Amino acid sequence: MPEFTSYAHGTPCWTDVTSTDLPRAVEFYAALFGWDAEVAEEPEAGGYTMFKLDGKNVAAGSPPQQEGIPSHWTTYIASDDVDATAAKVREAGGTVLVDPFDVFDAGRMTIAQDPTGAIFGVWQAGRHIGAELANDSGTMNWNECQTRDPAAAGSFYEAVFGVEVKAFPTADGRPTYHVIHVDGRGVAGIFELDENMRDVPPNWSTVFAVANSDGAVAKAQELGGTALMPGMDLPDIGRLAVLQDPTGAVFQVLQPPPES
Repeated sequence: MPEFTSYAHGTPCWTDVTSTDLPRAVEFYAALFGWDAEVAEEPEAGGYTMFKLDGKNVAAGSPPQQEGIPSHWTTYIASDDVDATAAKVREAGGTVLVDPFDVFDAGRMTIAQDPTGAIFGVWQAGRHIGAELANDSGTMNWNECQTRDPAAAGSFYEAVFGVEVKAFPTADGRPTYHVIHVDGRGVAGIFELDENMRDVPPNWSTVFAVANSDGAVAKAQELGGTALMPGMDLPDIGRLAVLQDPTGAVFQVLQPPPES
């Protein structure tokens, strides 16, 4: 399984779920992905729970910090200097929702919103580099900004992180998919929300790799989750499904195509 010790500036590096019923969410994801859960010892951490696979950090969960916040996943993008990134967010027309702050000795972070409405985190690594395992079954495989204005979103992330956004060919009749590149490598996507997705707000969605997409869908339903999109084959990408955990957080699972 691919292991990581650092992430390049502009690359999604971490994801965590904010859940209105964290014990229920922990039970669900542990059973679905085989994760172990470890609650932070510091009282100031507010119950932040690290999800581990093979003893390595792969994701996390926490209760909402304010009332009325629904369950959701948050994607964090790596930054070499979170304060400078926050300044660029403002310059590019975005909003800094939480001013940069230190998370003990783990790192420094901020929460921001792009001009199209999608919320994301920014992480400057300290002791915690982000996901130590990725791109294999039960770990973060991809992240995508889902928005109604892909052009504006692409320009924003290029300005803030210095990444390059390129159009990716799609099947006839589907909106153009855009891929965010860092040092020539695709690291995230920008997906256009169309008229059939009026109820979906702009967001950053986390995609987890699974060995069998249909099996993951069935397991999630057994555990009390909901299949919002049971399964769709994407040429050269794999079989994708959209799920919602029992507390309301939405995420995706992807079964990559067989290696040739």
